[in-house]
Amino acid sequence: MEQKAGGEKQVQDKEFVKEITPKEVDYSQWYIDVILKTKMMDYAPIKGFMAIRPSGYAIWEKIQELLDRRFKETGHQNAYFPLFIPQSLLQKEAEHVEGFAPEVAWVTKGGSEVLAEPLLVRPTSEAIICDFYSRWVQSWRDLPILINQWCNVVRWEKSTKPFLRTSEFLWQEGHTCHRTEEEAEEETLKMLEVYREFLETEMAIPAVAGRKSEREKFAGALRTYSVEALMSDGRALQAGTSHNLGQHFARVFDITFLDQDDQLKYVWQTSWGLSTRVIGALIMVHGDDRGLVLPPRMAPIQVVIVPILTKKDKDRVLKEVQELAGELKTDLRIKLDDREEYSPGWKFNDWEMRGIPVRIEVGPRDLDKGQVVLVRRDTGEKEFVSREALPARLPQLLEQIQNDMLERALQFREENTRSCSDYMEFKKIIEEDRGFIVSSWCGNAACEEKVKNDTKATIRCLPFDLKPGSDKCIACGEKASEAAFFARAY
Repeated sequence: MEQKAGGEKQVQDKEFVKEITPKEVDYSQWYIDVILKTKMMDYAPIKGFMAIRPSGYAIWEKIQELLDRRFKETGHQNAYFPLFIPQSLLQKEAEHVEGFAPEVAWVTKGGSEVLAEPLLVRPTSEAIICDFYSRWVQSWRDLPILINQWCNVVRWEKSTKPFLRTSEFLWQEGHTCHRTEEEAEEETLKMLEVYREFLETEMAIPAVAGRKSEREKFAGALRTYSVEALMSDGRALQAGTSHNLGQHFARVFDITFLDQDDQLKYVWQTSWGLSTRVIGALIMVHGDDRGLVLPPRMAPIQVVIVPILTKKDKDRVLKEVQELAGELKTDLRIKLDDREEYSPGWKFNDWEMRGIPVRIEVGPRDLDKGQVVLVRRDTGEKEFVSREALPARLPQLLEQIQNDMLERALQFREENTRSCSDYMEFKKIIEEDRGFIVSSWCGNAACEEKVKNDTKATIRCLPFDLKPGSDKCIACGEKASEAAFFARAY
């Protein structure tokens, strides 16, 4: 029996240390390897769907916790709206229908009964929420309505990739109503800044904020804004969007209110959302060839304690690490890995792959010296700290790691953001170097389409307060009106 158990363990270790495909060899396969080996998700029997496993969902829970706090601090409340939307509601707004029709999943039967009217599974909730708002809003006293919901949506995608683009995903979607256009615009930009600050402060992901082009804006919106992040392969990712919906939906769904001047008016609306695709961004911005690298503020486990056990000192070491875990867990998210069926080396590799920011090693020699060993996941650096100094040192180290990860991401973005005014050079940069290219644009959709057809790069956003570096459009050479961030994107 002992021989069999040992043989099984050798097989486990051999399978465990099988390499993750290096980024430089195949970036796409690296991404999939990391996700599967860290057990963040598993594929469903339906194309484009997935199960988010505990290690992946714990990150989403952290995102929910940190974002939800920000929403409530800005006066928003959570609610929930139906999953199914009657076909007639979606069809009320023609532009909205056209934008989502190719991705809609339909329900035509309930049990064995054919439904009198087909229902769609929500791809987004403007239509159903506007139907409720048309009844909830009567007077200026009912405004503003500041509501958010955490839910799932379904968009039948043709090309899918875990977290980045799936047919079902989790998100939050805010939907607000206001008395004036100015109030709606203020809300739209406020929530965009909430996303930008959250990504930078909590996820250590720097993002460029700006307005979407008319071609790229949300179907039915007056204006769409987004935060755009740069992945480590040089592609951009839209990490969050905020839409000023104007009065389009209000007119379609008859959302009116009696204002203070006794005039019946249409509300001004916004919607904004961030989804589980930011988990994909977290992986690609910070991950390396050993697996995940999690910023301390996002890590479900911030510190893992790994005891180095010997037959002679096993009880002494276990007692010490148990006491240590008990002391530290009050202020930090701690995991004690006291499994005896795995070697310390196997555990080191396992927790490194899972991206845990700090590992504490404690062995008999450390006990004799009154110290522990701290190992940073992001750099691999080791530090010997006295037992007495540890409670104060750990928070400092975690904060240092958080800041260092943001600085590295910022540096990468700076090094991979280029200004360009020559179209031939533009095409060469996109093909060979990728990253962000800041170029001047005339505002013409035909030029935007030309760039996309020629290079597969799109306008990610029109950044705030950035003037064109050239007076000529990158595509047509005519007078430029705006500076644009171009990139190939997920």
